[in-house]
Amino acid sequence: MSMTISAINAAVQEAGAFLRPLFQEMSKVIVGQTYLTERLVMGLLANGHVLLEGVPGLAKTLAVKTLAQCLQVKFSRLQFTPDMLPADVIGTQIYNPHTGTFSTRKGPIFAHLVLADEINRAPAKVQSALLEAMQERQVTIGDQTYRLEEPFLVLATQNPIEQEGTYPLPEAQVDRFMMKLRIGYPSRGEERQILELMARTSGLPTVRPVVEPEQILRAREVLNDIYVDDKVKEYIVDVVCATRNPEEYKIDVKHYIQLGASPRATINLTLAAKAHAFLRGRGYVIPQDVKTVGLDVLRHRIMITYEAEAEEKTAEAVLQKIFDELPVP
Repeated sequence: MSMTISAINAAVQEAGAFLRPLFQEMSKVIVGQTYLTERLVMGLLANGHVLLEGVPGLAKTLAVKTLAQCLQVKFSRLQFTPDMLPADVIGTQIYNPHTGTFSTRKGPIFAHLVLADEINRAPAKVQSALLEAMQERQVTIGDQTYRLEEPFLVLATQNPIEQEGTYPLPEAQVDRFMMKLRIGYPSRGEERQILELMARTSGLPTVRPVVEPEQILRAREVLNDIYVDDKVKEYIVDVVCATRNPEEYKIDVKHYIQLGASPRATINLTLAAKAHAFLRGRGYVIPQDVKTVGLDVLRHRIMITYEAEAEEKTAEAVLQKIFDELPVP
């Protein structure tokens, strides 16, 4: 290891100095929802896309928009619909009859933070266009390929209850999301705060930019240096392998799992654990970091069986059993 733990800790403290003012600024608009705001920032730090699932009105869109306003970055919002075309996302080539040439008009995907609202309403062709941007960080229009500026992050929302006019996301695309967040209702106290803050016809709270893109890119470099002990690495691998072959770990969930997590889960679980440690001001990962982010990274990567559905077992319940019974280093 080239850096000592104390040196990494100092680098994390220095690079993470923007976190406090960022969360303070976001709290002016977003009441409660600490889980949501922290995970959005973790996705930004770990360079991983985030899928948000929750009923309407829980500030999913507002949180993403507020984050973009705090970051001094270009933000674009895409409202996905069943009649959408790939050109509506990535752009297209326009013919100029006077010169006889084509010019490229770039689409809304050319931004730093892209909010894909109700992503499961768009058809397959649109999803495939978005997939290239998410995975390759590039867009192809005609015969030209354009790199997307860093930081680039897709934050997508989907409604879990209204399925009319929606398309299930392809497994390959769902796997590209680093985390899938389940957003719940605020507490009674938070609901009262929302009333005080938002129940007005004008003069809604605003935020000011407090973070520059260079600070995010610098934090990503520091994130790579965060120390992960070999025992923690083994634990991460065991967690992922236990979703594929739970019987080898003496965990009785084999009949509930149809498909285990992919190798992307191992990569993203490590990065998310590092990001969680970064948020806590630590230059090293502990097993609790892995357990804290585990459900967010894995819930969309395993497929449960019909037997599990019949017994009303969810992917979260199966994963929780794995985390509860797997030995922690």
